[in-house]
Amino acid sequence: MVMEFFRGGADKELEQIEQTIQQMLVDCRHTFDVAINALLGGTDPDLVKKDIKKTDRQVNKAEREVRRELVVHASVRGAQADIPMVLVSMSIVKDAERIGDYAKNIFDIAREGVDMSHDEDLDQLIAHRDRVSRLIAETARIFGERDIEAAHQILQTEDENLDEYDALVVAQIESGRPAREAVPRALLYRYFKRITAHAMNVLTSLVMPIDRLDYYDEDKADRW
Repeated sequence: MVMEFFRGGADKELEQIEQTIQQMLVDCRHTFDVAINALLGGTDPDLVKKDIKKTDRQVNKAEREVRRELVVHASVRGAQADIPMVLVSMSIVKDAERIGDYAKNIFDIAREGVDMSHDEDLDQLIAHRDRVSRLIAETARIFGERDIEAAHQILQTEDENLDEYDALVVAQIESGRPAREAVPRALLYRYFKRITAHAMNVLTSLVMPIDRLDYYDEDKADRW
């Protein structure tokens, strides 16, 4: 598939880009863990605000560096450049960055004074937290190791979870909860879904042709 030409004497510049993207995913997982614990774990948002901003700056800087290095690579190499790899990297580096953005959105809920650490559905929320955190970590590992079999397995499993998050958002709309409770939950489940979809998009670089990147940004009915 689109990244498999990395095997066997890959261009060192592109290998470095791949490592940078992997580190972005690791940093995004850190942002997610810190942000979600401010919402579900009772952590004071003011105590972790600097950490989240610092990590976000690292991710944004890495994204800019990857884009710049890709442009330089394509310009210097010309016809010899690995154009498919350049296109793929441009796409997935944005997916990685978006995971961090949605983690920050979760933190924004906590900064508005929402605290779910004592709510009756905390166990359910923690289960989803753990699942999303593991997904980001596994995406970083699988991408770095180019573990195609694991990528296929996760894509199949997480595609079903996208439907679950949609159902959970609808459930909040129809729940009759006060807005102060229902709106943050609907947003949280929506962010869980978007983080999941962007992680899946990164994994598509291992198993799908280039024209099907961002496949999981589409609703199932609209995929072809």
